[in-house]
Amino acid sequence: MERLIQCIADNVVSPLGLDSVSNYESVKAGRSGLKRYESMGNVHTPFTLSRIDRQVVDDACSRIGLADGRYTFFEKMLLLSSVQAVRDAGIDASSDKVLFVVSTTKGNVSLLGDPAGFPSERVLLGKAARQITDFFGNPNSPLVVCNACISGVCAQIEAMRALKSGRYDYAVVMGADEQSPFIISGFLSFKAISDDFCRPFDKDRRGLNLGECAATVVLKAADSVPDDCWELVTGAIRNDANHISGPSRTGEGSYLALMETLRCCRPEDLAFVNVHGTATAYNDEMESIAIYRAGLIDVPVTGLKGYYGHTMGAAGIMESILSMYAVRDHTVLATRGFAVQGTTYPVSVSPELRVTDGRQFIKLLSGFGGCNAALLYRLNGKW
Repeated sequence: MERLIQCIADNVVSPLGLDSVSNYESVKAGRSGLKRYESMGNVHTPFTLSRIDRQVVDDACSRIGLADGRYTFFEKMLLLSSVQAVRDAGIDASSDKVLFVVSTTKGNVSLLGDPAGFPSERVLLGKAARQITDFFGNPNSPLVVCNACISGVCAQIEAMRALKSGRYDYAVVMGADEQSPFIISGFLSFKAISDDFCRPFDKDRRGLNLGECAATVVLKAADSVPDDCWELVTGAIRNDANHISGPSRTGEGSYLALMETLRCCRPEDLAFVNVHGTATAYNDEMESIAIYRAGLIDVPVTGLKGYYGHTMGAAGIMESILSMYAVRDHTVLATRGFAVQGTTYPVSVSPELRVTDGRQFIKLLSGFGGCNAALLYRLNGKW
């Protein structure tokens, strides 16, 4: 019998709160963590960003014994999120049957400009991830997933595969990225950043916002998933190799990833598709085409970048978690910043909260290099 994958715990750390519940309640109320900045470091072009208060993080770290200077800010974000999720899951994280999976696109890249007393090797993603497993006393080598914007979805797919193999019983899947002048200037060089709040799928969208977040899900391999519990049903990764930084004009990779998830569900059973929704001209257009081609044009669409910005390695995990909370709450979250349809195909996006009776959702992401990924989550049992 094939093992099923159950999500048994989660946690989100962001400018909107240090737990999943406070984050969901903030988003449902329409609150955003985005703020306008006139400059940062050597970046003197205005931009809009969601940034976690360092003092809030330090205070929270003090409460769980992480205030001794051993960890970078990136590592602190990961630990704050994962410690709470592991506690909620009630698992022994030091067991060799637990796999840690870390999703990030940049890790400790800020140490390249300011080492802050840390050894140079800490910029290596594997070395940073090892700090997390060492904290928990876990003997396994952590799996690091670094695949551009789709990293958070890829990390969950890799964890699912590892659990189905029978080698592990649990996977702690976490993602985070710290924003820095290096990252901001890189996106500015693509002319991809807006200095105002982003407007996903809107005709006046002018670019993306960046953001900081850490998010964790704890997955469990099981013979069955109980009623009223979340099952990670399937996932797909497809690369259309269109361009190093531009998405396919036909939505090919996203379309193929969506079609793979639709092998396990019917469009009418979906509560919504949670999209990438970066508010860039080409991403939103590409997603609208892929959704249309997949026969999902009437399924509600929701995007969270207007609340958090693009949180990179955390996005696929955080947005999956908030989607779970929304489905359980019979809610399609509003797409903040959207007002007037601005894509060729009129996807069902709304600036208002909507009611849903669906028990499944698809999480869709796309990224540089033509990479695309999708997940299907299902809330088992009856309402």
